[in-house]
Amino acid sequence: MKLAEKLRACKSAGRKGLIIYITAGYPDYDTTVQAVKAVEAAGADLVEIGLPFSDPMADGPIIQKAAAEALAAGATVGKTLELITRLAKETTIPLAIMTYYNIVLQYGVEKFAADFAKAGISGLILPDLPIEESAVVTSACRQAGIDLINFIAPTTTTERLKTICSQSTGFIYCISTTGVTGVRQLDYNNLSPLLAEVRKETSVPLAIGFGIGSPEAACQAARHADAVIVGSAVVERLGSQGVAAVREFTAALRQALDKEEQK
Repeated sequence: MKLAEKLRACKSAGRKGLIIYITAGYPDYDTTVQAVKAVEAAGADLVEIGLPFSDPMADGPIIQKAAAEALAAGATVGKTLELITRLAKETTIPLAIMTYYNIVLQYGVEKFAADFAKAGISGLILPDLPIEESAVVTSACRQAGIDLINFIAPTTTTERLKTICSQSTGFIYCISTTGVTGVRQLDYNNLSPLLAEVRKETSVPLAIGFGIGSPEAACQAARHADAVIVGSAVVERLGSQGVAAVREFTAALRQALDKEEQK
C-alpha cells in the first residue's frame, strides 16, 4: 500500500497515523523481523527500517549506537534487502527505508530504488539529501513506484517550503526541532505556524518526528499533524528490554493516540 494512501485511510477512520522506526540488524536481523511484527500487531501504521550507515548525521546517540552495533554484527545493504523481502512476505504493514545518500549512491541510485521497491518498500527517506540535489533520486523513485520522502524543519524558509511541498509524495517528514534524533521535551505548539503554511501548499499527509518519547508527547505532536514518528524511544527499548517491551510501548502509543482522538 502507498504511504499516503495508508495515512489518508487512517484520517478517514478518525485516527492518527503511528510510524515506528527500527534499525535493520539491531541487535540482529531475526530480532528486527520480530520487532516489526510486534509493532504491526500493536497498532503501528507504517514502519521505517533504518539501513545502518557509519556516519548517521541526523541521528542521536541511541540510533547511532544501534547502527554501529548492527554494522559490527555484519549488517549490509544486501542483508537488509533480504530483510525487506522477508518482511513483505510475513507482514502487511507499509515499509520505508531510511538511510543516507552515500549508501544509495554507492549501490547505484536507480538500482537501489528498483531493488528495494521489488523487495517491498513503499518509500525512501534520505535526511542528508537536500531538495536542490534530489532530482536523480526523485526520478529513480518515481520509476520504481516508491515515494521519496521530503523534510521540512523549523528553519525552512517560506520560499523553500513551497518548493519542497510541490515535489512531495507519500508524506512530509516534519522535523520538530533543530538537532538530531532523540527523546527530549518539546513544545509542539511551536510548530503550528509552520505546519499551517505547509497545509496551504499541499494535501500530502504530514508526520512529525524527532523527540517523541512517550504517549503524552505523541498526543501533543499529533494535534498538529496526520501522524507521528517514534524512533529512539523504540530502539532504546529494543536494545535494553527486547521485543516484548517494544510491543508494549507501541500499544501504549496507539491507545493514547486513539483516546486523544475520541475526546
